[in-house]
Amino acid sequence: MKQSRGQALGRPLPKDTPATIDAARQAFSAGDIARTEGICAQILARDANNATAWCLLTETALQRGRPDAAIVCAERAAALAADDPIPLILRAKCLFLTGRAGHAREVAESAEARIGMAVGAAPEALDALGAIFGLLGLHDRARRLFLRAVAGRADVPQYLFNLAATERMTGALVEAEAHCDAAIALDHHYGLAHYLRSDLRIQTATRNHIAEMETLIGGGLSAQNEVMLRFALAKECEDLDMHDRAFDHVELGSELQRRLIGPNRSRAAAEIDRIIRAHTRNWIETAPPGHGSAAPVFVTGLPRTGTTLVERIIASHPAMSSVGETSAFAAALHHATADGAPGGDPARIGQNYIESMAARRALPDARFVDKTLENYLYCGLIHAALPAAKIIMVQRHPLDACWAIYKAHFQGKFSFSYHQVELADYYLAFRRLSRHWRATLPSDLLLEINYEDIVGHQEAASRKIIDFVGLPWHDDVLRFHATPAPSATASAVQVRRPIYASSIGKWRHHAERLTPLRARLARELSDAELA
Repeated sequence: MKQSRGQALGRPLPKDTPATIDAARQAFSAGDIARTEGICAQILARDANNATAWCLLTETALQRGRPDAAIVCAERAAALAADDPIPLILRAKCLFLTGRAGHAREVAESAEARIGMAVGAAPEALDALGAIFGLLGLHDRARRLFLRAVAGRADVPQYLFNLAATERMTGALVEAEAHCDAAIALDHHYGLAHYLRSDLRIQTATRNHIAEMETLIGGGLSAQNEVMLRFALAKECEDLDMHDRAFDHVELGSELQRRLIGPNRSRAAAEIDRIIRAHTRNWIETAPPGHGSAAPVFVTGLPRTGTTLVERIIASHPAMSSVGETSAFAAALHHATADGAPGGDPARIGQNYIESMAARRALPDARFVDKTLENYLYCGLIHAALPAAKIIMVQRHPLDACWAIYKAHFQGKFSFSYHQVELADYYLAFRRLSRHWRATLPSDLLLEINYEDIVGHQEAASRKIIDFVGLPWHDDVLRFHATPAPSATASAVQVRRPIYASSIGKWRHHAERLTPLRARLARELSDAELA
């Protein structure tokens, strides 16, 4: 789980600490990475053993996408502050982001031992360590740490938000709402908390936050907090069938988000076409042998198209478990190609991936399901690296899929989703990629299934899925919503309800205002596909 607001890690500074450290912290909290680095450089020129400066440089390196440089800084800080868990926590974060989840867990557990069970343990260290265990998918462990952080400092909105986010994943939705309320009471402008709270239940005419949030719009909000409030308002307005107001907020939130992203047009669709050209049937057939001792199941597809539903159906089977959305295959690929090898060794990629699953309590030879969305980009590599793996690609009606994506906010991901034409371009690119994998991969290893078929024919679709992954039928898969396992996905709340059909056809409320999207899709899709 991500920390909110880019807050710098570290303990409160003693009063006699030079003001330049305070300035560095303030610059980092304000998002001024260059200024943070400049101040830290001045500090280290005077005192190369300042562990706090090295911690801050770890954070700035991570934000610049330089995890290898970050880990050097974290190791320096750890050597200088032997009793402080923060440098170890930062090191664990760096290891995780470079695909070394097993090593990251070991370092995180060392940090946990350093913190111990002391009543006076620093809340910021507890909160930061909870975030690492959340990244590793160990949500119950993360929740215990967040509870301790809140017990130590109940006046810090970030700690309350991180606890609420983890409670959402573990199904403690009432507690999550209470902790969102507490965070918002401390900081009325806390956009992330408003957005999380809006999603915890279906809002009603007598229990909603629309008036509260609309009062805040234009009242000194930062741009990013306004974005989050706009999307939260859209969700709550849609719950109350206020469809025009919902669209207004989505449109305004998307326009503002695009200004924050900057003028660079998303290149994601072009990347898909590059993959199609590179990962041909011949490339797959001539690839070196992969890691054949494990048979995980990958559930993939565009966001908000039913992938979590399919994952929960599979994970409800007694012979399966879920590791959630891990991005672990992409990390294993990065780790295997870090030495400059262009395609990497498939067996090494597969082994790296399986080892990272062990850090998430998935036994090396056990069956599990991975629901990382972007794995649709890697289906060819997945088959090469893990030839026994099964891949399920979830499809949804084009306009329902695009509306569901357009009205959601994705922190740091799917930048194409905030513009109707770019969203349509990407949807069409995804369709091209789906056709490519269908023509390229063995039919017994790739299954495509439609969300609408699962909703309309739950048992028949569930039997098809369970048979495809090679498991005997078990009635528990029909009661997926009762599964107590955590769900770290955008649909974590929805999958705790039985199957419902109310999401089908929602785009029709906005048919006219979705004209740019529909026109672009109509250039390549038939009238029947868009009906």
